[in-house]
Amino acid sequence: MPTILIVDDEPEIVTLLRAVLAKDGFTIAEASNGQAALERLGIDPRTPGTILPDLIVLDIMMPVMDGYELNKRLQADPTAKDIPIVVLTAKGQKMRDLFEVAPNVAAYIQKPFDPKTLRELIAGIISKRRKQ
Repeated sequence: MPTILIVDDEPEIVTLLRAVLAKDGFTIAEASNGQAALERLGIDPRTPGTILPDLIVLDIMMPVMDGYELNKRLQADPTAKDIPIVVLTAKGQKMRDLFEVAPNVAAYIQKPFDPKTLRELIAGIISKRRKQ
C-alpha cells in the first residue's frame, strides 16, 4: 500500500487525516514540523536506506521549520525532490503564490477541507505517479 507522510502541527488535523486516508488503505506516517519531517525522510540527518513516502500532505504554518522551508529543502534533495506534495493550508491564495514555482507541489487544499475531495485528490495523484 502507498505511504503518505502527514506534516502538520495540529493533532486534530493529523488524527482526521489519518482516519480518512487509512480508510482507503494508505499507510500513514506523521511529523509535527518540517525538521521532524526531514528526520523521518532520512534527509537531516542523512539516513541511507530510508523508505520514502509516495506523497506528502504538508501544512505551511508550523513551529521549528515551516512547510515553505521544508519544501525548499525537499526540492534541493535528489532523493526527495520528486515526492508529490499536497499543500494543506488555511492561508489560501497567499500560500499558493509562494509555491507557484515548486514543481513537486501537485495540489492545494484549503482548511477546512472536505475529506472526500481530499481522498479523491490523493488517490488520483498516487495513481498518476504509479503509471509514470
